[in-house]
Amino acid sequence: MSTQVSGGEHVEQVVERLHQELDSLLKQRAATIKKIGIIKQTIFGLAKLFGDDVISEEIRELVDHRPSSRQPGFTQTCRMVLMESGRPLLTQEVCQEIKRRNPALLARQKDPLASASTVLNRLASYGEARFLANDRGRRAWQWVTENSDQQPPSASGSRGAFEEE
Repeated sequence: MSTQVSGGEHVEQVVERLHQELDSLLKQRAATIKKIGIIKQTIFGLAKLFGDDVISEEIRELVDHRPSSRQPGFTQTCRMVLMESGRPLLTQEVCQEIKRRNPALLARQKDPLASASTVLNRLASYGEARFLANDRGRRAWQWVTENSDQQPPSASGSRGAFEEE
């Protein structure tokens, strides 16, 4: 027995079409978030190379690359740490960098490592970050760029990049 919807369509067909559209939109969102991250990372790199004055105030506001009265949240800070890192980072290293940048932000977390791990896993599910396993089997997190998608680095050959300091 199929339930009818006005216009003669079966509910199952409507649900299936909506499911397909939702799936498509979620994929588009992930691709858009990833592209935004790549653009922000490029802007950060240009600012590091040529100085902050090559970036207009309007662009700084768009990429959160300016001091403001409002502190960025935990997720945004995790994003920034990964984006600005030149190498994959262990969760503990992400926490250490957050502590260096904003100790109060880390202090508000009941379990900073668990919070960072949750955020990093979420960023990976969005397609913004990915994890690599080092030769000890520990997860190291890396911001996803167009280059890292095409040629993933070998974790086993770069042990020093994954070791804790």
